[in-house]
Amino acid sequence: MLTEEQRRDLLAASLAARARSHSPYSGYAVGAAILDEQGKIHAGANIENAAYPQGWCAEATALGAMVMAGGKRALAVLVSGPGPEVITPCGGCRQKLREFAGPGLAVLAADPGGIRAEWTLDQLLPHSFGPEHLEK
Repeated sequence: MLTEEQRRDLLAASLAARARSHSPYSGYAVGAAILDEQGKIHAGANIENAAYPQGWCAEATALGAMVMAGGKRALAVLVSGPGPEVITPCGGCRQKLREFAGPGLAVLAADPGGIRAEWTLDQLLPHSFGPEHLEK
């Protein structure tokens, strides 16, 4: 369960990352912030590329930042878009998140006005395939 402070910090980090998005082609800036098992927050934005589909999503950027900082497990992720529609991680990012989190991962969606919705990863990616399926 996330505290109100963690929710505020995730929102602030995601919105700050969203402001740094490189999205000249779609004009659709996305930010993401991940809370890891050490209590640290890692943020990322979508980075588009003229050679579609060579860009990457905000969640992938934030996961990369988490791994490079020594984080091993995601406890929560907050994704922010421009609104008013609620956005969720794309299918590929849901699977990327699953690599570093279990089905109970808290997934929050926000826009500049605040947090709009919340799910677990299992609700967004039911019956998922994860690292434990490959353990011998």
